[in-house]
Amino acid sequence: MSTTTESKAPAAGTAPGGLSLPALLALVIGSMIGGGIFSLPQNIASVAAAGPVIIGWTITGVGMISLAFVYQFLANRKPELDNGIYAYARAGFGSYIGFNSAWGYWLSALIGNVGYLVLLFSTIGKFVPAFKGGNTPIAILCASVLLWLTHLLVIKGVQTAAFVNTVTTIAKIVPLIVFIVICAIGFKYDLFSFDFWGENSGLGSVLTQTKNMMLVTVWVFIGIEGASIYSQRARKRSDVGKATIIGFLAVLAMLVAVNLLSMGIMQRAELAGLGDASMGDVLAAVVGPWGSVFISVGVIVSLLGALLAWILLCGETMQVPGSDGTMPTFFGKLNKHHAPANALWVTNGLCQAILILTFFSEDVYLAMATLAAALILLPYLLSAGYALEVTATGDTYTGAHRKGRVRDLILSIIAVAYGIWLLVAAGLGSLLLSALIYLPGVVVYIWAKREQHAKRLFTWWELLVLAAFALGAVIAVIRLANGSLSLLG
Repeated sequence: MSTTTESKAPAAGTAPGGLSLPALLALVIGSMIGGGIFSLPQNIASVAAAGPVIIGWTITGVGMISLAFVYQFLANRKPELDNGIYAYARAGFGSYIGFNSAWGYWLSALIGNVGYLVLLFSTIGKFVPAFKGGNTPIAILCASVLLWLTHLLVIKGVQTAAFVNTVTTIAKIVPLIVFIVICAIGFKYDLFSFDFWGENSGLGSVLTQTKNMMLVTVWVFIGIEGASIYSQRARKRSDVGKATIIGFLAVLAMLVAVNLLSMGIMQRAELAGLGDASMGDVLAAVVGPWGSVFISVGVIVSLLGALLAWILLCGETMQVPGSDGTMPTFFGKLNKHHAPANALWVTNGLCQAILILTFFSEDVYLAMATLAAALILLPYLLSAGYALEVTATGDTYTGAHRKGRVRDLILSIIAVAYGIWLLVAAGLGSLLLSALIYLPGVVVYIWAKREQHAKRLFTWWELLVLAAFALGAVIAVIRLANGSLSLLG
């Protein structure tokens, strides 16, 4: 294990030698473009027809752009708050709520990393049968080696890892652009418009189809907050907001294009029957077998880059609250390369354990993606809630900084409404599983509070939240025991 010190991360504001705008932009795009976009044609087609898909993307676009602007204006108005996903929740709702925002985000990213590893070797399995499904013994062994090699790169320093991430982000965009151009040329409107509202598909009403696709869209957008998490390492604080907005718009355009163009290449039922990394099969339907190989190579490069980006984010998410006492100080320590080594060892150790458990499950990637998306809903809603508090009370909107309050208030309201809608769309089962996974965090929180010699562990409001987690966890355990709920699909 690397030697750790009590050194602290650079202070907020400008950071000479910190991450540039292109590096921050690469973190946003690199963390959002992982495996999700390459599996999007099948994932969406299995739950919705073209009409509901367009409605769903419209809702997602409005909701997510509002959230992106929330992160932008909070980064500019609250520059003292580092690691937005955690700091905003803590500033707005207290220590325990802030802890849970970091805890949930960390677990979401951790579980997502396992999903990336499974999808990576499932893609290689198209060419090497021993890896088929991504969770065979040899696949798990090779995934474990890759996990720890990535770990060793990250603990050598965030700057080095961020440079590698920038290179892989550029590389992963190329196959996406090629796919979009070729499928735009081969697009057939009659296929796209066939059973446009899914009336004969057996997928349910338009509302049901729209709700069912929403959690998939959350999964492919996870990472929108990437720049805000690295705000303390940014060369210029203003670059954090710029990277968030530019990265979001670029990824949104690619996601919508990939999804809708696919529905003009193959019928929805055919798309729904495809396997992981279904983009390759769609492209192959236009250009022949080489299309599948081309996309598969893109998936591999993309997942390698996304794995790196998300291991970086995992470490940073635990380090900042560990440095201010919300998490145990163990997580706040940096090594001589200013990397959050302790947080990374714990993160990747848990990734390793979950990776081994995937051997006993089926449909692992989709199960991991769904669970990771459900876990991140609370951190997103808390960020939006804090933005609503700031704008509603006029905090920082005084004197020369008064301009833009009404606009920011509207954006905050939309982001909160979208966050609540996502909780409804996730369904009771996903929320119960989330409660079960959130609850054990209370042990870590108490550990941190004891280190701080806190006289009071919880406020009455925080005790209500803890009780809600406990109740949800008990119901989840009961449903898991009787088979009406499944942890890994």
